[in-house]
Amino acid sequence: MNLLLDTHIAIWALNDDAALSDKARELILDENNTIYYSTISVWEVLLKHARKPENIPFDENDFSKGCKEAGFVMLNLSEKHILTIQTLERPDSVKEHNDPFDRALLAQAKAENMFLLTHDDLIPGYGERCVIPV
Repeated sequence: MNLLLDTHIAIWALNDDAALSDKARELILDENNTIYYSTISVWEVLLKHARKPENIPFDENDFSKGCKEAGFVMLNLSEKHILTIQTLERPDSVKEHNDPFDRALLAQAKAENMFLLTHDDLIPGYGERCVIPV
C-alpha cells in the first residue's frame, strides 16, 4: 500500500513521538507499504519552524533529511495535484477546514491513488476514500 504521511504524522514518526498511534506506527513500519512524504510538508515545516521553532523541533532541511534516512519517498507537488484540489468537497453540515496544506496533501493522495495517513479529525469530512484516520 502507498501511504502519504500528513505532516504531523511524519514529524511524530521521525521523533518516535508517543502521539503516534499504534495503528500509524504499524502501517509505517509494515515493509509491504511504501511511505511517502511531500514537498508540501517540507514547505509547511519551513513556515511553522520559522514562526514557532519551539513547536517544530527541526527545520525543513533536517525534516527532509530525516524522512530520506527513514526510507520515506519524496512526492513532489505537480499541476495534477493542484488541479485535484478543486475536486475536494465538504458537505455544509461538516465543520469548515481551512488548512491549505492539508487540502493539498489530500489532493496528492487522491490523484496518486495513495492513502493519506492523518490524525487530523477534519480531513475525513471530505469523504474521500483515500484517508486513513489514525
